[in-house]
Amino acid sequence: MEPVHPLIADWFTAQEWTIHPHQQDMLARADDPATLLIAPTGGGKTMAGFLPTLNELADGIHEGLHTLYVSPLKALASDIKRNLRRPVDEIGLPIRIEDRTGDTSATRKKRQRADPPHILLTTPESLALLTSYEDAPRMFKGLKRIVIDEIHALADSKRGDQLMLALSAVQNMCDGLRRVGLSATVEDPAAIAHFLARHPDSCDIVLADPGPDPDISMLNIAEPPPWAGGGAAYAIPAVLEQIKQHKTTLIFHNTRAQAEIFFHNLWLANEDSLPIGIHHGSLDKVQRERVEAAMVRGDLAAIVCTGSLDLGIDWGDVDLVIQIGAPKNVKRLVQRIGRANHRYNAPSKALLVPANRFEVVECVAALQAVKEHELDGDPRGPGPLDVLCQHILIRACAGPIDPDALYQEIKSVGAYSMVTRAQFEDCFDFCATGGYALRAYDKWKRLQERNDGTWALRDPRAAQRIRMNIGTIQDTDTLKVRLQKSRGGKPLGEIEEGFASTLTQGDTFLIGGQIVRYEGLREMTVEVTRRADKKPKVATFGGTKFATSTQLSQRILRMFQQDDWPDLPACTADWLTLQRGVSILPRPGRLLIESFPHEHRNHTVVYGFAGRNAQQTLGLLLSKRMEELGYDPLGFVATDHATLFWGLRAVTDPDALMDPDMMEQGLEQWLAGNALIKRTFRASATIAGLIERNLPSQRKNGRQATFSSDILYDTLHKYDPEHLLLRITKQEALRGLVDFGRIRLMLEQTRGRIDFITLKRVTPLAAPMFLEMGRIPIKGAAEERLLAAETAALMSAAGLA
Repeated sequence: MEPVHPLIADWFTAQEWTIHPHQQDMLARADDPATLLIAPTGGGKTMAGFLPTLNELADGIHEGLHTLYVSPLKALASDIKRNLRRPVDEIGLPIRIEDRTGDTSATRKKRQRADPPHILLTTPESLALLTSYEDAPRMFKGLKRIVIDEIHALADSKRGDQLMLALSAVQNMCDGLRRVGLSATVEDPAAIAHFLARHPDSCDIVLADPGPDPDISMLNIAEPPPWAGGGAAYAIPAVLEQIKQHKTTLIFHNTRAQAEIFFHNLWLANEDSLPIGIHHGSLDKVQRERVEAAMVRGDLAAIVCTGSLDLGIDWGDVDLVIQIGAPKNVKRLVQRIGRANHRYNAPSKALLVPANRFEVVECVAALQAVKEHELDGDPRGPGPLDVLCQHILIRACAGPIDPDALYQEIKSVGAYSMVTRAQFEDCFDFCATGGYALRAYDKWKRLQERNDGTWALRDPRAAQRIRMNIGTIQDTDTLKVRLQKSRGGKPLGEIEEGFASTLTQGDTFLIGGQIVRYEGLREMTVEVTRRADKKPKVATFGGTKFATSTQLSQRILRMFQQDDWPDLPACTADWLTLQRGVSILPRPGRLLIESFPHEHRNHTVVYGFAGRNAQQTLGLLLSKRMEELGYDPLGFVATDHATLFWGLRAVTDPDALMDPDMMEQGLEQWLAGNALIKRTFRASATIAGLIERNLPSQRKNGRQATFSSDILYDTLHKYDPEHLLLRITKQEALRGLVDFGRIRLMLEQTRGRIDFITLKRVTPLAAPMFLEMGRIPIKGAAEERLLAAETAALMSAAGLA
């Protein structure tokens, strides 16, 4: 077993700390090619990951870069730098530690390449950028270890695919590079180990003592939640009381809009003037950093936040986490719970606050899953090809590439281990020529073959443009928001371009917890003035709308089959009992469809429990199918668990309605002409390098980028329908945008097992859906029939019929 360096051992003793067993295990595996550590939040994961590095650098004999640390968040890299500096400075170790993110100055970045520190803390995008330079082999030649923090968060995204492709390039620049993955929340350790390792079965998994179970429950509120909505305003007095009883409380929300509205209402009710902040990804960087600094100092009693604080920033004074709204995903809930009591062997304390009556059921199901240690998560598919295209261009920026060697390098990445030579050559040809329909244009001829069989950039100047567009994050297009002044006032943050286009002068909205008045648009900046209104005219921020996971949905369906519900509040249990008396409750392995009249319309509810995206897609597909079957639909609205349709005629043949083959055919037709597919194409084309958002002298705004991508999409669709980017777009749309995989799974599990219930009135389970926002009208035969009937009635009343 590798001994701890005496200087480090003495420092641990001085802190009255004992090295944890899993930290010692990581030290013992210091020379292993890959190691995955799964340890609870507050269990010293970061120290475990860095302990071998500190041990090896303690004698000061290593020159250049020794360890790379990669995290999903810039803020996390800064936090780790601060926490790592303490032992290094107090022990007096001769170790240089620096970070490199999008916020690092160009001067420092240039110096880091020429004279790298011993430990460099960075992000996937910055690492990919580093591999694009000709001098990358010199920078990485002495690299011994890479530490990937919160690896579970990266394994679920294209950022993770890009990271592992970049790492495959780095691995070939230095001998004996060792990989370390750190995480607190992993539902499938073997899958994450495969993601991390260079070769299958070459990754050891270290499981730390998980520590005590979290202290987690639903917040006890006398007033029952409303039937619909996501704001949880009814809970604000109870939440304020909890804030008073604890040192620091994190109040998580699923969307930025909900966080802004809740913070505003919380502040209006905050009669004791408790110091409360707000933090989310659309706020100005300076404001976010100010809030983070106040948290570190312990100056805030509470902070209202979103996923921007999901990951491991170490704030020891946080002793309570409150999740507003159903968590949608057990793994995310466990991650958020871990923000409280960030100490080893101390139970985290968390409270759940359902925003509406149905979310009570989901919250109880999530609580049960946490107590049973059942995490959710869908298996990752193969590595996306748009990311592979970007990687090929990045490798070309660093110098000539040998396609055979590059293919073998890519095959060493877990997600790309099954990529075929034909797929690789498709991507390579796209990078070299743009593909069949575009090869006539010089703009997309970016690679050319040299006499020795290697390929290089056709124009070396293209490297700058490629580097400017490295990355896989496709944020909604945003505009800066500033207070109005003659030379540009204080920045407040950003709002979506689509939202900004709906504003007229005088409209008020929320940003950073304050109400501002829209004054106008100046040089792509939204200018506002402060207002002291009690209520904003409109909210803002679309944010991310999470879908309830498959595993959590199935748990809810199993709960419905209980004889009674002792874990549910009486109001919710009575509601479900009433549903069981009037109709039936949805069952696992079966599909419940209810049909009933209401307000002179026929209504149909399909309880698919497939998640919001899938239920929305189901609405689009079934409304088209209803048109074909003559049911004359007028509109629909979707939630995570059901889709409600209304129209002129009642459904009579549910089997024909739910025909899987007809539905898949309908999806193909719908996708072909839908604006959403163009949005997916734009994202994939940007990642693959077909569309450049950032140019040397400017950045395209969303409208310009959309115009460019729409022309490209239409051109390829017409002249090259089998183009690589169109195939990628279809795969991406099916997997993420419309979540058709969950619809297909639901149809397979319930094929031939439909519970079709015809009723005379609205059912208890369907009633809240009539209050849901986001109703989508259907422009079809039913609307024309209504207009004709109304016209005939008017003509008759006028004596003209």
